[in-house]
Amino acid sequence: MSRIRAAVIGGGANGEHDVSLASAAAVTAALDPGAYEIIGLTIGRDGAWRDAAGAPLGLASAVERLQTCDVALPIVHGPRGEDGTLAALLELAGVPYVGSGLRPGALAMDKWVTKLIAQDLGIAVAPGRLLTARTVAGYAWSGPVVVKPVAAGSSLGVALVRRPGDLAGAMAEALRHDDRILIEQVIEGREIDIAVLRNRDEVVASPTLEIVTDGFFDYAAKYGGEATKFLIPAPIEPAVTGRIERAATALYEALGCRGVARFDFFVTAAGPVLNEVNTMPGFTAHSQVPRMFAAAGMPYPRLLDTLIGIACGHG
Repeated sequence: MSRIRAAVIGGGANGEHDVSLASAAAVTAALDPGAYEIIGLTIGRDGAWRDAAGAPLGLASAVERLQTCDVALPIVHGPRGEDGTLAALLELAGVPYVGSGLRPGALAMDKWVTKLIAQDLGIAVAPGRLLTARTVAGYAWSGPVVVKPVAAGSSLGVALVRRPGDLAGAMAEALRHDDRILIEQVIEGREIDIAVLRNRDEVVASPTLEIVTDGFFDYAAKYGGEATKFLIPAPIEPAVTGRIERAATALYEALGCRGVARFDFFVTAAGPVLNEVNTMPGFTAHSQVPRMFAAAGMPYPRLLDTLIGIACGHG
């Protein structure tokens, strides 16, 4: 049998560029060279496309190259990637691709819209307010809050603010990453993740994962925090696990996700509270989603094979 010609796209014109490069490199290394012919493509911080050797490609040339492939893996986290931008390009080019489409990508990337959909499903979310550069001046301190951009990833621009004097700086930093920000009530709870995957007609949830860190799980803790530990399965009550699975699956379906998505919760005394959804989560072998599925008996290379099969219409 001939090998599957697969384009692996990394990088991206956003703050998650380096994280996306790491994910794309890990995916490329994990794919069986006997089964796949890999076509590497990178999107620079400036939005310019390059081939695997680093040679510049115009967008038209990049699309032509993508159209020679059987499937594309757009491993680009954050804005202009995970938010549906790349999915839309691949749809227009007629190239099958791994992951969610334009609509679920855009909806899930928008934390405010995700909260509204979750609330409509009866899923608890942190109380919060949506602000813009024009309206931040009217926000009055009401106690400790979390400040975050509405549509940025990897906790970029996210801050836990415990003192009134730190609020203005945190809002200004969040506005550097997005023109809309969220001010949310601090939720005290354990950080629990779960992933959902649709394979054929079955939607399955991974084991839960608890993030244990010495402090706030910000960008530094995610990618440089040696004190951060992942516990799989999360040591929580089966009833709580069931509530998280049902909530994540319901939201996966409501958003219209495809392939795999990660759902992040806080588990409080009153029950699970949704934090956010990632339709293209970190994808190195050491990232949360591959770890969760590996714990369920699906190793990283097989997870990638499964996602490619879904994209090609075999799953």
